[in-house]
Amino acid sequence: MSDVPTGANPAQEILADEIPSLLLRMIPESAASIAEMFHRPADVAVVTEEAWVRLYPLLAECFTTPVLMPELESDSPDTELLHRCWDFVERIVAHSTEHVSGAVHFEVLEQLLNAEGLVEAAWPYMRPHTRARTLKMLDSFDVRVRGINWR
Repeated sequence: MSDVPTGANPAQEILADEIPSLLLRMIPESAASIAEMFHRPADVAVVTEEAWVRLYPLLAECFTTPVLMPELESDSPDTELLHRCWDFVERIVAHSTEHVSGAVHFEVLEQLLNAEGLVEAAWPYMRPHTRARTLKMLDSFDVRVRGINWR
């Protein structure tokens, strides 16, 4: 599943104000949480300025907590959903603005350190930029994970 329009360059950086819409398109499982957070239908909420200005809580409360973490902690995760989740993260992890890259770092990647086994569960689904950022984060916290940054 691709969120890139036909003829568009997938490597082109997405605009910050388009990230909430990208989240809803790539991860429709986030719709109920988005609607609850913004007190309006998700498809209406994601096009408002409030949605991208509140990117940190949007990622935490509508993506990481209700969608990503339950799948990473599951004994039988939905692998297609995990692929879509990490494809979404890959699109924004190396964003040029601190607002976006910081939100991904703090509200997605650092959350993998909250319980044992989350980095290992996520690693097979991560794409190259996300893996690089995750390795940088692990090194900055001096965290070693066997098979990832500890051999």
